[in-house]
Amino acid sequence: MGETRHIPIARPATGEEEWQALRDPLESGWITQGPKVAAFQEAFARRHRVRHALATCNCTTALRLILAALEVGPGDEVIVPSFTWVATANVVVHCGATPVFVDIDAETFNADPARVAERVTPRTRAVIPIHLFGLCADVEGIAAAAPGVPIVEDAACAVGASYKGRPAGGLGRAAGFSFHPRKVISTGEGGMVTTNDDTLAGRINALRNHGATVPEEQRHHGSKPYILPEFHLPGFNFRMTDLQGAVGLVQMEKLDRLLAQRRRLAARYDETLAEVPWLRTPRVPDGCEHSYQSYVCMVDESRSPAPRNAIMETLQQKGISTRPGTHAVHMLAYYRDRFGWKPDDCPAARDADRLSMAIPLHNRMDESDVAYVVEAIRSLD
Repeated sequence: MGETRHIPIARPATGEEEWQALRDPLESGWITQGPKVAAFQEAFARRHRVRHALATCNCTTALRLILAALEVGPGDEVIVPSFTWVATANVVVHCGATPVFVDIDAETFNADPARVAERVTPRTRAVIPIHLFGLCADVEGIAAAAPGVPIVEDAACAVGASYKGRPAGGLGRAAGFSFHPRKVISTGEGGMVTTNDDTLAGRINALRNHGATVPEEQRHHGSKPYILPEFHLPGFNFRMTDLQGAVGLVQMEKLDRLLAQRRRLAARYDETLAEVPWLRTPRVPDGCEHSYQSYVCMVDESRSPAPRNAIMETLQQKGISTRPGTHAVHMLAYYRDRFGWKPDDCPAARDADRLSMAIPLHNRMDESDVAYVVEAIRSLD
């Protein structure tokens, strides 16, 4: 393979433009949530075709705000796919509600609508389908499986993804996005709530700012400095800073280019890995446009030259970073011990936990990097 390269699993696409964007808030002195966040929200809402976008400090708090605004609490159940990052289930627990795990479709890694239908009870207050790795869940199938139950999209990975011509973020009652450095666009940490529900947006807007009836920027720019807000809700401090908002604005300007590059690199992986008999590459159902936050494969250990973990170690030695796709939350200690979940309760999620493998895909890569990764994988046979 020649000289060893070092290809990380992910790397944010930031540069001089983001660095320069920080000047305005730093020089103006308006660093907390303010005009840059407002502009970022407007750009995000416009791109995802929703009425409201409300910035938060991360996606976990975005989801927490949505559940709080829906008044999910003790005695309620929320359906969550097992194969996800633990935060999706944690926000349910923090509401005092019970997460009810459902298995995934092994082909897409997303919630299986048939399994959702089996878990619905009179106590079900919400379903949180996850658009995992940037592929939208079958929202129509899930809505049919849980009629009348609010759908809360965990769109952490799905900036720019779409389902049957509709962008992620407007497919359910509300959605939460992430701007973590492993995502397509990043503000370091950061999140966004999107919704078309005016009443819900109003509650979330107050809840993210301690429950205040008047936002900070409006109060400080007003003509009556003695006015303090009223508080009808016990809220949180889940605001985004204007430093992050300024970076987010620049990232939004790059979004379509970043998506196009990721899709081009993913297509190259699809083509060049198609003949590796022990590796199943991502499947994109008709009508979906993948954002490829991650490129996640499944290892068939009955045919592979070594177990998945050994393959990952070998690739690491060649300078190629890999990761498991994510984990099966129903198998994690807290959820296993507190709620009594067993590995076989969600077998597809269990297998994905053990056999999924994300390979590098990010906007600092080019086709020669993809070729290096592919050659390393093929050389394992």
